Amino acid sequence: QVQLVESGGGSVQAGGSLRLSCAFSGYTYSGHCMGWSRQAPGKEREEVATLLWSGTTSYADSVKGRFTISKDGAKNTLYLQMNSLKPEDTAMYYCAAGRASPASCTVPTIQAPGASSVFSYWGQGTQVTVS
Repeated sequence: QVQLVESGGGSVQAGGSLRLSCAFSGYTYSGHCMGWSRQAPGKEREEVATLLWSGTTSYADSVKGRFTISKDGAKNTLYLQMNSLKPEDTAMYYCAAGRASPASCTVPTIQAPGASSVFSYWGQGTQVTVS
């Protein structure tokens, strides 16, 4: 059974940094898309970063230049390095994985209105609070 477990969240001051980790098991990276999304109370979930099996990445405009998504296949771990954090980054962050084509594994495609999620597996989330 596929499992994804996030960690690394916490409370930081504006301008600070955090690195989120997502440990996965029972999952094969090849042919799949992985990503990070976030959701604040009363708001829709926002896709913030994606990573294709080829290594191609994409980011939401709101985090571009500040966040970096990466993966260590040997350690079965997905990462999200978050720098220059802002109060508006406060949210619950989730990692996810699923089977997807290269064209569908991008933030704009996933975030498009009415688009079906490419992710089949989700973690439980980790809270990030920026003050």
